[in-house]
Amino acid sequence: MKQENCAHSDPVPVLTGYERNVHTWGRAWMFAALAVMLAVPFAISVRYNAWPGFMPVLKGLLAVAPVFWTVCAIEVLTYAPMLGSGGTYLAFVTGNITNLKAPAALSAMQNAGVKPGTEAGEVLSTIAIAVTSIVTTLILVLGVALFSRLSPILAMPVLKPAFKMILPALFGGLAVVFVARNWKISVAPLAAMVILFLAVPSLAGAVSLLVPVGALVSIGFARLLYTRGLL
Repeated sequence: MKQENCAHSDPVPVLTGYERNVHTWGRAWMFAALAVMLAVPFAISVRYNAWPGFMPVLKGLLAVAPVFWTVCAIEVLTYAPMLGSGGTYLAFVTGNITNLKAPAALSAMQNAGVKPGTEAGEVLSTIAIAVTSIVTTLILVLGVALFSRLSPILAMPVLKPAFKMILPALFGGLAVVFVARNWKISVAPLAAMVILFLAVPSLAGAVSLLVPVGALVSIGFARLLYTRGLL
């Protein structure tokens, strides 16, 4: 008698029509945005007949590309679970993820009472990032149109301290909300960042690199607390 194998592998997740469309259009717009970005220096080179040559471009890329590629890979792994597929494509095309898109998406999901990684969170995150992109574009257009009149006001010495505190104020408000929900998880990343900044003050400007590092510390510490039954 043949012994039947009762072990069954986990079913492969099937993408819905919405998810397939998100990936199709997301990839298309990312390649389109990349083409537009590369078209600017190409058009300048054609217009002025000024070609830098292969070796100077390669030397410049070797100096900065490894750092940016590493940070980009870490950011994708960090932000994609929070923002969802649609939000990730839109955020990485429009940029300003750490300062605007991620806080907007997390705040929208928090106010609506939905969690990242769910269908509702996916849709809400995409809408929030889309709205911030539209609002940012309108503000930039208005700023460019009124730049000559606003420039003397924005350059006033009394406003300089306020501009320096925009990012701390933004993340401070978000930190209060998330730390209050579960303060145990926040102990390790806060301690790690404080020690790191005190040891190497020059890292204060490397926000794009330190955010993924803090996220990895948070995930590792949260996993440790969970396995020991402290969460």
